[in-house]
Amino acid sequence: MPQQTYTIGGMDCANCAREVETGVSKLTGVRLARVDFATGKLVLDGDVPFETLKARVEALGKTIEDKPGKKAAPVVASRTRGGVIGFWDYLWARHETRLALAGGGLILLTLVASLLFPLPSGLVSVAYTLAMVLAVYPIARNGVNTLFINREFNINLLMTIAAVGAVVIGEHLEAATVIFLFAVGEALEGYTADRARDSLRQLVALAPATAIRLSDGSESVVAVDDLVVGDMILVKPGERVAMDGRITSGESAVNQSAITGESMPVYKGVDDEVFAGTVNGDGTLHVAVTRLAADNTLSRIIQLVEEAQSVRAPSQRMVDRFAHYYTPAVVVIALLVALVPPLLFGAPFYDTADSHGWFYRALALLVISCPCALVISTPVTIISAITAAARRGVLVKGGAHLEALGRVRAFAFDKTGTLTQGRPEVMLLRSVACVTDHFTPSAPGTHEYVPTCEPCDDMLALAAAVESRSTHPLAQAILAEAREHGLAERYAPAEGVQTLAGRGVQGQVNGKTVTVGSHTLFDLEHPHSAELCVLIDAAEAQGQTAAMISDGDKVHGFVAIADKARDDSAAVIHTLQTLGLHTVMLTGDNAAVAGVIGAEVGVDAVRAGLLPAEKVDAVRDLLAEYGAVAMVGDGINDTPALATATVGIAMGGAGSAQALETADIALMADDLAQLPYAVRLARFARSLIRQNITLSFGMKLGFMVLAIAGGASLWMAVFADVGMSLIVTLNGMRPLRMG
Repeated sequence: MPQQTYTIGGMDCANCAREVETGVSKLTGVRLARVDFATGKLVLDGDVPFETLKARVEALGKTIEDKPGKKAAPVVASRTRGGVIGFWDYLWARHETRLALAGGGLILLTLVASLLFPLPSGLVSVAYTLAMVLAVYPIARNGVNTLFINREFNINLLMTIAAVGAVVIGEHLEAATVIFLFAVGEALEGYTADRARDSLRQLVALAPATAIRLSDGSESVVAVDDLVVGDMILVKPGERVAMDGRITSGESAVNQSAITGESMPVYKGVDDEVFAGTVNGDGTLHVAVTRLAADNTLSRIIQLVEEAQSVRAPSQRMVDRFAHYYTPAVVVIALLVALVPPLLFGAPFYDTADSHGWFYRALALLVISCPCALVISTPVTIISAITAAARRGVLVKGGAHLEALGRVRAFAFDKTGTLTQGRPEVMLLRSVACVTDHFTPSAPGTHEYVPTCEPCDDMLALAAAVESRSTHPLAQAILAEAREHGLAERYAPAEGVQTLAGRGVQGQVNGKTVTVGSHTLFDLEHPHSAELCVLIDAAEAQGQTAAMISDGDKVHGFVAIADKARDDSAAVIHTLQTLGLHTVMLTGDNAAVAGVIGAEVGVDAVRAGLLPAEKVDAVRDLLAEYGAVAMVGDGINDTPALATATVGIAMGGAGSAQALETADIALMADDLAQLPYAVRLARFARSLIRQNITLSFGMKLGFMVLAIAGGASLWMAVFADVGMSLIVTLNGMRPLRMG
């Protein structure tokens, strides 16, 4: 049976998710159960009747959707409104909170009545106890079931023990009030955590549910799930694009900010690609569907963001392990606090006129021991940071990668398509049999075609025949030049094409082995004249890359190609350096070309002439020197180096499924300018995690000492616990302001 996904409700903190995961895992027939607090989803691998699954989840005090794979939705429609109204809607939607509110009402009624009328103390005590029972019932049920099912103490059981203990020592009002405050506080924690989840729901809401399909001249509204590749859809002005596709008719400015984070609309015309969830401008577009709804760019982003939020960061794993042992340890400590002083030192077990007894102190210790603030301190921050990054077109594929980016001390960059525009142009051709310069530079970065030189034309046509099957930017430059001058069809595409890793490409053209490769390769394998070397060196000194051409019998000459640096590369490198990061450019290009580009963008160091394996070695050297290194590349050619680095960052994820799958982080809009933002966000998130862990642990420790010393009441303990949970949750949501 395939894996099934269910939506779990009522999870107020990450510990709740762990309880459900443990409980479901113990069911017969379950091979794997994974519950993600961030998304509220249960992924189940196993053959379990739904009624059995539902009974187990509800026994643990949570709810479950009855349809696997159903998308998460708010508990009530008004829940996303926020503020006081949204919070009260949320409270009323929870069964356990309704009981707590009823108990709270009874507490208030009894308190007012006892102040206005001389009610018997026994009646007042019974009323307060009844209020406590109303509020504590779902809490006690969850605590006892968790103990029997998971063999674990949880905070609900501890609160139940504390409330019952308070009744035993005659603190009826305090017992009832503590449980009421605890129930409302838990709901408030759940509400604030759910507000953090809303950021992901907003991303899900970008995907239109229907589209206008064009068929045989007619229009019909259909569900996007019914569309197939090749269908034609109509996108009217102002509408969201329903599916990934290619424009066949029309033009418009499309707002892609939801996918790529670009602040300005992008012009789109015939043959341009559009993404689901983007907003059409003023034009009407006819779009041919290129991906199914489940596979489109927005769906992949949502899926990866959800998966990213479920990948626990190292700090979260550490906290989870600590919390697993922390709660039972506190129970043992509370038992010792209640028994040891009275038994060994004659201290009062019950309260005295002057101070709290040791039994009361133990109850306060149980209340303050709730680990919620501690275990929620990391996941809320990770959720917020990953979602904020996604809004800016930076897709981070897990909390571990986010934390790793915050530790990075050096950045390694590929050159072509990363620091440069990735659209190189042919600047010069020179055949050894050339009778004139094929191109005459007219201005920096431009060239003009001059009268035909047949040897140069033939050399360009041979190179185009071999490069016709390559997607490398240099190959595309050669092909574009050949097409411009009508030479692309002179020879049939080469057969048996082989890539010479980092050095060139080789194939069979008219029975001859044609090689297009670097100067280094030709120095080793294809003898050529010193005069040709001088010309190549002169071209490379100007920042051009030389591709030499041989047909197996002789060396024909070379094509010089130049790729400009991105307009923002220098500014990005400078900003990263101001953040204390060392920057290195790694390229397979020759040292002269690499040096020109490196100096232009301002990197700290350049390593040129590197094969893919040598790039890996270069990254390892940086790791040894700096400890944590980010590698930025195209996500395909640089895969080994990306995988070796602490964090692999791929360019252009919006148009490349491979980039999304390969790297730890993808820049959806191919926008280098987002790198400094991503680094600042990662560092900010790490700082917040440290703050939250320190605050929550410090508060717990302080109140434990206060409780043992007899200076903390049950009310104070509840307020401290709930208050700290809210503080770390709200603090963890601060990265959303950076989105």
